[in-house]
Amino acid sequence: MARALAAAGADVALHARSEPASATASAIASSTGRRTAFVTGDLADPDTAERIVRETLSAFGRLDILVNNAGIIRRRVASEHTDEDWDAVIAVNLSSVFRLCRTAGRHMLERGSGKIVNIASMLSFQGGVTVPGYAASKGGVVQLTKALANEWAGRGVNVNAIAPGYMETDNTSALRADAVRMREITSRIPAGRWGTPQDLGGAVVFLASSASDYVHGHVLAVDGGWLAR
Repeated sequence: MARALAAAGADVALHARSEPASATASAIASSTGRRTAFVTGDLADPDTAERIVRETLSAFGRLDILVNNAGIIRRRVASEHTDEDWDAVIAVNLSSVFRLCRTAGRHMLERGSGKIVNIASMLSFQGGVTVPGYAASKGGVVQLTKALANEWAGRGVNVNAIAPGYMETDNTSALRADAVRMREITSRIPAGRWGTPQDLGGAVVFLASSASDYVHGHVLAVDGGWLAR
């Protein structure tokens, strides 16, 4: 998504938990020539959101787009899902999304313009199996998206979300290693394949651009047709 936004003309602040996202920055620089900045920090820490927004403003002077893409998952049956796992997932997947929206939103509201794109999930709509914390957090992301849209649509700030389907990412590596589950899931996807991060590029550019100026509180599914089946 960062590469797609850069290709569309955006300078990009790249967040990572600890190590700077240097490979992505190099790819952006070589393919688009756009500027990049690094911001790091653990989003489970309540102080991180304000700091990385502040550092982004220091690097670029303004903040037009916020994409809330950080997320973790803990797989365990609900009866054995620990408080530690629950709290960790909610902290990163939901609480940090609110804090980043709140902090970036203040800046955008002062200017009267801005685009916020939250990353939801199919499990915003479905319960999933063995991921109660993740499902709860992603359901919360959708409701937060709608709540903020209700408050900010009339003040020039668009708040929307993307709900990816089954994607080939680190979060799904364990699931993809299970050959039986992999076949079951793939057979249910009308497109006949899992998605890749590149499949989200068009959606995020649309929601971050003037093409979506009258789109507020919407959840755009990018799922190969999963939810339609």
